[in-house]
Amino acid sequence: MIWFDTMATPVGELTLVADDQGLQQVMFERPDKAPDPDEHWQHAPERLTAARTQLQEYFTGARRKFDLPLHAVGTAFQQRVWAALRQIPFGQTASYGDVARAIDAPTAVRAVGAANGRNPLPIILPCHRVIGADGRLVGFSAGLERKRWLLAHEGVRPADPDSTARFSQKRSLIVQAATIASTDGTSM
Repeated sequence: MIWFDTMATPVGELTLVADDQGLQQVMFERPDKAPDPDEHWQHAPERLTAARTQLQEYFTGARRKFDLPLHAVGTAFQQRVWAALRQIPFGQTASYGDVARAIDAPTAVRAVGAANGRNPLPIILPCHRVIGADGRLVGFSAGLERKRWLLAHEGVRPADPDSTARFSQKRSLIVQAATIASTDGTSM
């Protein structure tokens, strides 16, 4: 049996889905794709009390880590990525490369991004804490505004896009200078 319930949150309505083994999904309400409970799902708020309570505690600032039975369905690789997400502490971020290295797959950055995007338990498995290598907000299936809100709620201020662009330009100039130096025999 699959049970579901909905709850209002500061980032919009969430649909929670569970089975006998644990919480399976946390779905954001989206204008382009509203969660549509399967006809075989049963509305059972009492089955999702713990998940709802812990999410409410997170949103009020009383909880930093979730302690729920989970049943996220995915490939072995996705499971490894999702397990790594659980290790990113509240109020901290990691890049996709950091997650790839954490699962001993340092060249699988894009695959990590794809697995992150298929995370069925956002917030619980905190994919919102994964950011670009340059510190910018990138990719979040529920939208970057929600990602920005969740990170701000945890005290994280992602890189300012303008300062990131300036950093990229400065890094580019440094690389160019190093290239010129190495071709004309001078050193830095």
